[in-house]
Amino acid sequence: MDIQTRKLIFIQEFLKIQSEELISRLEKILIGNEDQFNSFSIEELNTRIDQSLKDSENNKVTESDDLLSEIKQWQ
Repeated sequence: MDIQTRKLIFIQEFLKIQSEELISRLEKILIGNEDQFNSFSIEELNTRIDQSLKDSENNKVTESDDLLSEIKQWQ
């Protein structure tokens, strides 16, 4: 599933939320931790992107389903 599809599914699910508390928690994650998302310089971010692209080209990635299966084994 590509990122755009995942975003659309997330938005659709978000629009179904009826809980004020849950929306507040999601807001804190996205807005309240703004510093967390700005902690990299542009150069650092570009370096990380370049490395991620290289990893992807060299098949040094873990599929999300595989990761979820692995996480379940941790418990």
